[in-house]
Amino acid sequence: MAYVPMEPEGFAEHVAEMVRRLQPEYTIELVGYSELIINGRRLDLGNLRRMVDHDPSRGNEIVDHYLDQLFSSDGMQLSGVTLEFARTRVMPRIQPVSIFDHLSRELVAHIPFVNDTVVVFVLDLPQMTVSITTEQMLQWGLGVEDLEEYAKKNLDRYVPDLEVQLVESKEGGRAAILSEQDGYDAARLLLSGLFDRLAPQLGGDFLVATPARDMFVAMSRGPRDFIHRLHDRVAVDYKRLPYPITSEFFYVTRDGVAGSLAAA
Repeated sequence: MAYVPMEPEGFAEHVAEMVRRLQPEYTIELVGYSELIINGRRLDLGNLRRMVDHDPSRGNEIVDHYLDQLFSSDGMQLSGVTLEFARTRVMPRIQPVSIFDHLSRELVAHIPFVNDTVVVFVLDLPQMTVSITTEQMLQWGLGVEDLEEYAKKNLDRYVPDLEVQLVESKEGGRAAILSEQDGYDAARLLLSGLFDRLAPQLGGDFLVATPARDMFVAMSRGPRDFIHRLHDRVAVDYKRLPYPITSEFFYVTRDGVAGSLAAA
């Protein structure tokens, strides 16, 4: 069976070609190697890529089954999904504002965030993760604030017993790493209890780096050499990892999350 390339660009193009063969009448657009737009609906490729990465030898078989499930059910007909079904499956994702270089801002349910990012909302389904459009939001009779409330509640209980790895640096700083690798590591910057959980270990207000979707590193605000070294590493990760978000630090206080100016 043909090899499935695992680098983000090759994987996305491979899946897009398989969709074209299965559904030649569909319009398919590749967006940033992290998602496909199929007949105007956004399909996040993250879950599928993680499934293949877990068993690369069965890559094409896994993708075939995934797409079969997608197209043989009502998976693409999300306009028929009820609010009762969706309410407990809405999840947040932090994305760079540059996603609107390829998508109409008016079509995507989102809220502005700091550091030139936005929070978008997805439905977390067993076989796929699909972005929520403003059309779907309006069909459910919701505002974006309602989606945000559902998403944060669902994020809080998605992995209730998060494992935090604490690291002491040679300079004297401390870092806390979250790595569930479930597509929501960076989004955990939005956890309601984040400050209370990490502030005691990090000496009060702290910084967070989310260079890509599957990375979350919180750190103490000093010493300066420690911060500079981590910032250099974050800049590299931002350029090399799939699903990049930002190379800037977030500044987390009891009152909320601020952007890079506050971090500086």
